[in-house]
Amino acid sequence: MKFRVERDVFADAVAWAARSLPVRPSSPVLAGLLIEASDAGLVLSTFDYETSARADLTAEVSDDGSALVSGRLLADICRSLPAKPIEMQLDGPRVSLTCGSARFSLQTMPVEDYPKLPQMPAATGTVSSNDFAHAVAQAVTAAGRDDMLPVLTGVRIEIDGSTMSLLATDRFRLSHRELTWNPQTPDASVAALVPAKVLGDTAKALTSGAEVTIALSSGDGGEGLIGFEGSGLGGVRRTTTRLLDGEFPKVRSLFPSEHLTVAKVRKDELIDTVKRVALVAERNTAVQLRFGDNQLVLDAGTGDEAQATEVIEADINGDDLTTGFNPQFLLDGLTALDGEYIDLAFTQASKPVVISSTDAGDEDSFRYLLMPRRLLS
Repeated sequence: MKFRVERDVFADAVAWAARSLPVRPSSPVLAGLLIEASDAGLVLSTFDYETSARADLTAEVSDDGSALVSGRLLADICRSLPAKPIEMQLDGPRVSLTCGSARFSLQTMPVEDYPKLPQMPAATGTVSSNDFAHAVAQAVTAAGRDDMLPVLTGVRIEIDGSTMSLLATDRFRLSHRELTWNPQTPDASVAALVPAKVLGDTAKALTSGAEVTIALSSGDGGEGLIGFEGSGLGGVRRTTTRLLDGEFPKVRSLFPSEHLTVAKVRKDELIDTVKRVALVAERNTAVQLRFGDNQLVLDAGTGDEAQATEVIEADINGDDLTTGFNPQFLLDGLTALDGEYIDLAFTQASKPVVISSTDAGDEDSFRYLLMPRRLLS
């Protein structure tokens, strides 16, 4: 194996492939990044039996061949290289890398021990890469991070014709985002539970091209797989991941059909105020919000501890009420919203609030539901 490639193109492809490498691989070869050189160019790939990543790129290949090297080490090296072409060559049990005056020699692992990457399922449809990345970034806000509850660490993707819905919850909050996409079949109806971290990282990394292709296979036999394909620097990027098993909770019914109190506030002002007031909130205590007289009063801190109070303007329709929320969860939802103004809609103080944008346009249908926290007396 011997090839020459542009530094930026190679570094971008290595970073793409290495991003899904396991932190604690069950086998040493699963920490490897497979480099395959042929007349068609280079293919860089990683696979840990759950998530695969593949990057295709052009290169001047002198000798065909393949090598398996430490993915994270190669990624670290590529990030530090000067802006000059890279030459790599397999020499016995080692790979030499030369870039300008910099030279590295890397130990290889046995290629024959590396697992074969899964095939991409048949394409289900395409979606704007930027729209998809933004929608996913909003949806994953509410995804759980507790591996003891794996179902809640996923984002449920529901496809109904040209509408794609993204849902996530960690039991304390719920996100719901809809967007338009282009299905292969107009009457497509399918659902999948995708690991939130993989989905978020992939969507963010596939914005170089105009579109992302989504490929979804049935999970009826427990082998459900979803694949994503898009453009990267110098070539195509593909990733697949196994779908999560388990029944995602039926959360759509948690969004109430009517509200008794709706407060409209300036988003940035509320974010800044919550950040300031929360400075004195003890861990796991709520920030109190009092709605009334066309103003919102925020309080934190009790008794002999530090306290904070701040008032902002609010356009309130409905009954006065007092409630409280985990300040970080509240900030997560607020910062995920677009637009200048937001609505906080309540049925009653002890029930969840539904937060949505009032002026982000019809393209952004993101809703964030947050459970209240008990207020300290």
